[in-house]
Amino acid sequence: MYKAKIDSQTYLAILEPRHADELYTLIDNSRERIGQWLAFPSQTNQVQDTHSFIQSSLKRLAENNGYWAGVWYKDEIAGSIGFLYIDWEARKTEIGYWLGDAFTGKGLAAKSVTQLIEHAFNDLDLRKVEINAASKNFKSRSIPERLGFTQEGVIRSYEYLNNEFHDRVIYGLLKEEWKNRKSHEVCELTHDQT
Repeated sequence: MYKAKIDSQTYLAILEPRHADELYTLIDNSRERIGQWLAFPSQTNQVQDTHSFIQSSLKRLAENNGYWAGVWYKDEIAGSIGFLYIDWEARKTEIGYWLGDAFTGKGLAAKSVTQLIEHAFNDLDLRKVEINAASKNFKSRSIPERLGFTQEGVIRSYEYLNNEFHDRVIYGLLKEEWKNRKSHEVCELTHDQT
């Protein structure tokens, strides 16, 4: 997946070095909100930091071990989403995502996560997708909950961020659960139209 169209206004594309400036600006403009739950904004202090991040993501892509893509909305970078790793033996991955302040509340996170789930199960033939979120980050947690993930557990005091320990909630979705959910939605849609 180098570019995946989600709808007429939204697409995902692999982050490239040419995106470093706009990615940095997006992070800088959203630093306080994103930094509540994620460590990377405090480690992103100049454009070179986003450039290094993109280079490491491209290296991971070349090694077939995940990648990060940009989320574009109306031709502006709105956030980022990616596979944090790919465990080919266990055939599973973990999806991470974030959006800039100006792009929340538009359904972009759910649409982007759905796109990566489809890619993981249909193109990569993985068996499981996980999403982890800070226990108090209810907006982020709502994405896997809406998409039918199962809460599999909580890792207590997983991360120390902003002078506070945060628990991490682990969500998992199996390929067959996703297929059953999608076929159920199709059945409901067909039933509603008759």
